Amino acid sequence: MWAQLFEQLINGLVQGGIYALIAVGYTMVYGIIQLINFAHGEIYMFGAYFGLILITVFHIPFWFALPLAMVLCALLGMLIDYVAYRPLRNAPRLSALITAIGISLALQNIARIIWSARPKNYPPDELPSLFVSGISMTGEVINAIPLPGGGTLPYRDVFILLIAVVLMILLNLLIYYTRIGKAMRACAQNATAANLMGINANRVIIATFAIGSALGAVAGVMVGLSENVTPNMGYYKGVAAFAAAVLGGIGSVTGAIVGGLLIGIAEAFGADLHSGYRIAFAYIIMILVILIRPTGLFGKATSKRA
Repeated sequence: MWAQLFEQLINGLVQGGIYALIAVGYTMVYGIIQLINFAHGEIYMFGAYFGLILITVFHIPFWFALPLAMVLCALLGMLIDYVAYRPLRNAPRLSALITAIGISLALQNIARIIWSARPKNYPPDELPSLFVSGISMTGEVINAIPLPGGGTLPYRDVFILLIAVVLMILLNLLIYYTRIGKAMRACAQNATAANLMGINANRVIIATFAIGSALGAVAGVMVGLSENVTPNMGYYKGVAAFAAAVLGGIGSVTGAIVGGLLIGIAEAFGADLHSGYRIAFAYIIMILVILIRPTGLFGKATSKRA
């Protein structure tokens, strides 16, 4: 029993790390321009496709394909902001929200047109051997850590968890100890005052989109290592990541990280009841948080209304 609980906890932390990487994109954009970027899940999806194409078509090694996918998704996020959101900076929030939903649907259909709706996989022979786990002919566990009770922890999952932790640490260092990070916090606190102090709000916003989109690309490539890549994959993970952002307190980077881990763990243990209800747990937790603590775990009450 304890071995199974430990294995589920590890699985939940790995899944939570993915949600945290995506949720950060939601919460960073909302913290600065009070926009829920519903297209962010599709940027994560494009990250998975970018990594797949770079590896399978251009035969770029995985360790180079990952940062290239981050750059491509950062450019995509910046393009979406410039074309769709910047013209609506001073428009009612409902206009920007409807636009975000439209961009999400458009990206899904663009991906379906380019790559078709057929699920695709990262070919094992194109990936580092470290990520290909299994059982050898002699019964020996390959590229995985044996767990008590007979379970295994693939090196792939260890890598996902480690890269999520490292990126979250680097993101916090960027936000609190760099010039652009201080500008982001200033714009989030009071955009008008930040402008009066000489901060270029548009540059800060576009940098925020680039950083959030790059982290989404990492999540997309990591998920592609073990799951199918499809045009609608951004919806399911996006909903769970948005629930994580709400749970942690939308606008709080720390809250997004903690919320992602909690949602991942809740899903892992909830899947024991019924695997088909995994996505339902994200909805249930989000609804409960909105009812009991609308500001989330780390959010702050504000007089502004959405």
